[in-house]
Amino acid sequence: MKLCILIVLGTLVVLTDGMPPISRDLNTHCRCLQVESRIIPPENLKSIKLVPEGPNCAETEVIAGLVSGEKVCLNPRSTWVKKLVQFVLERQTQGVYRKKKA
Repeated sequence: MKLCILIVLGTLVVLTDGMPPISRDLNTHCRCLQVESRIIPPENLKSIKLVPEGPNCAETEVIAGLVSGEKVCLNPRSTWVKKLVQFVLERQTQGVYRKKKA
């Protein structure tokens, strides 16, 4: 009887230890199934979210939040999206530099 309990507990420990944590932010796949290459005017952009490539998605994902509330996945290979990402990253590093300098 004690052996059965130990085996069951051991199995539970192995199963729970090997399972990923339960979280809303856990992503087991790419967020963007379709991407847009069309140019979106700057006045329609509200936010830009960069999701780097990782074990769950081999592509860097660029998700644009629009003023209308819609979210659109942008094609990271498009020239205009590359320039947009570069601009956003430069602004972020300048902001960090200014904060540290002050």
